[in-house]
Amino acid sequence: MSSVDERYRVSDGSLTGADAAVNEEFEPAGRGRRFANYVIDLISQILLVAVVTVIATLIWGEAVIGWLETVPDIVLGASMFLLYYVPTEGLTGRTLGKLITRTRVVDEAGGPPSLKQILGRTLARIIPFEAFSFLGATARGWHDSLSKTRVVVRIK
Repeated sequence: MSSVDERYRVSDGSLTGADAAVNEEFEPAGRGRRFANYVIDLISQILLVAVVTVIATLIWGEAVIGWLETVPDIVLGASMFLLYYVPTEGLTGRTLGKLITRTRVVDEAGGPPSLKQILGRTLARIIPFEAFSFLGATARGWHDSLSKTRVVVRIK
């Protein structure tokens, strides 16, 4: 019966077995850093949307505001995520939040994630309550597990 109990053991969040081979220079980012990433990235996204809206209004006039009001919120949210996360995580593995907290996104082998993985991470953020998923035992969010990526911090 111990094998059944072992399957349901709560993880301590450390990398073991194949995951430990990710890279000895990195360890999983904890909840505090993950939360800081979330807050910094949320503020950055709001500022990015404000800047894009102001520029679009200067170019096309106030009709842009009327048009934006007709676009479903889910489309605007997904567009904001794509506009912010794909270029930053796709090119550098870091967003502004990850840069400040000295964390980065890696694939499960410890290398740079593919564009497909970044798109998967980004679109998974649309799942309701996904932002709270990193509060689990391993501090690994659904956008991490579904895309087979990790957020790590350099320890050397």
